Amino acid sequence: MNPRNLLCRAAMVPCAVMLAAVATVGSAQSYPQRAVRLVLAYPPGGGSDTLARIVSPKLGENLGQQVVVENRPGAGANLGAEIAARSAPDGYTLFMGNEAHTINASLYGKLSYDLVKDFSPVTMLADTPNIVVVHPSVPAKSIKELIALAKARPGELNQASAGSGSSSHLAGELFKSQARIKMLHIPYKGGGPAVVNLVAGEASVGFATMPSVLPMIKAGRLRGLAVTTSRRSRAAAELPTVAESGLPDYEASTWYCLLVPMGVSRDIITRVHTEMIKVLGLPEVKERLASYGYEIITSTPEQLAAQIKSEIVKWAKVVKEAGMRVD
Repeated sequence: MNPRNLLCRAAMVPCAVMLAAVATVGSAQSYPQRAVRLVLAYPPGGGSDTLARIVSPKLGENLGQQVVVENRPGAGANLGAEIAARSAPDGYTLFMGNEAHTINASLYGKLSYDLVKDFSPVTMLADTPNIVVVHPSVPAKSIKELIALAKARPGELNQASAGSGSSSHLAGELFKSQARIKMLHIPYKGGGPAVVNLVAGEASVGFATMPSVLPMIKAGRLRGLAVTTSRRSRAAAELPTVAESGLPDYEASTWYCLLVPMGVSRDIITRVHTEMIKVLGLPEVKERLASYGYEIITSTPEQLAAQIKSEIVKWAKVVKEAGMRVD
């Protein structure tokens, strides 16, 4: 009799189960054998894209295969999420999510994916402040002046965002609510297009992610008024916070995380998690991310899972109170 059969019988374990376990371990150990894609729900130029372009080459080096960034914008950041969720659970599709996807869980009446049931968490990556910016033609050089201008011209100022339900949208809605002003919301298909239109003067005000607008502020093409977090950012220390500029209870930020389709083996998740943590610990990656205003925040898969569930509950209340709904 084949020794393998004797071993299986002696252990009282079906051979098929044992061989499947051996195959799973083997596939995890040899992963990856080809290029891995990192799906983004946004077009080039925004905060997610900038972060992905910085970390993906290093992650590819650690994994021994290229990590290809794939921009799949559309449907309020839901198209990219759906594509990733429906991908084969083999570890060759990664997905960069952010807080917009926890907002969408309650903002949209129907979604073709479930952020909790269709994805397995890997790790938190980073967060970044949004910056309140205006086109240079707008005669406001501070938050107080912007509020005064909006009150004098109710509904005339256009507020650009990365899309309905995006962090830039919600940051603007929170600002308008606390400042008791009216601005016309213009959703774009991502942070990149929103910034392009802000620079072109087609929109007046934005609450954009720091990585997407900091170069434009430094070039004088946009004017930064304040950061949306509770503390000033080291990347733009000259900018005050919105809170210290007249709205003491105001705070908003954008965070990013790494997910995989549900069903990916724990061994592969552990491998990707380990290699990404190494990437985020590299001095050159830390320095480059900091220059764009990112603050690195890592987590275990379990910690990320808890945060996602908590954020879904948090934003559901905000969406309900604001009376927002997209069908």
